[in-house]
Amino acid sequence: MALATSSVSEDSVQLRIFKIIVIGDSNVGKTCLTFRFCGGGFPGSSEATIGVDFREKTVEIDGEKIKVQVWDTAGQERFRHSLVEHYYRNVHGVVFVYDVTKLSSFHNLRTWLQECEGHAVPALVPRVLVGNKCDLLEQVEVPSGLALNFAKAHKMVLFETSAKDPSQAKNVEKIFMSLACQLKAQKSLPYRGSNRPHSSNEREVAGVAKNICPC
Repeated sequence: MALATSSVSEDSVQLRIFKIIVIGDSNVGKTCLTFRFCGGGFPGSSEATIGVDFREKTVEIDGEKIKVQVWDTAGQERFRHSLVEHYYRNVHGVVFVYDVTKLSSFHNLRTWLQECEGHAVPALVPRVLVGNKCDLLEQVEVPSGLALNFAKAHKMVLFETSAKDPSQAKNVEKIFMSLACQLKAQKSLPYRGSNRPHSSNEREVAGVAKNICPC
């Protein structure tokens, strides 16, 4: 399957849109992963995302250009309570992120899975598991085997990577492209002509959401 990416605006072309949400504890690197995928780099700030952050990237899969919308949410409940229903609306794919150097972030994945279920995310929506900060080799608290068993139990593919390490950029891209390829293969999603969020409510959420730290 041929994969390619493009940063050229496709507003004049009707593109299929895939909405992918990224969830996990605060400070596991959710926004850094989305920033690496959509912007190609790593942000220099380390402050926290407040509310919801929204990025997008046009990719090409087997000759079809597709717009991937990546939604990143704050891990702290006080920042996301009023926005969470909009966040889960019309979701096509889910990325669960934990910090390999923080065992508690891995254990809390069960809470994030429960939140998905609580907001009626269909079982057919593809999910992937990402262990971030693998560049911190001497600080790892979550063994790969433990994460792999969890991923298998919940029918997810496991990626271990580092949003910070430039040499891992292709691995970060694989996370989101693997979801995009699965979604394209389903051939059941509607086409939309806009590169903005899917509804007036989601446009409002994106406008209210403020990200002062892409990390």
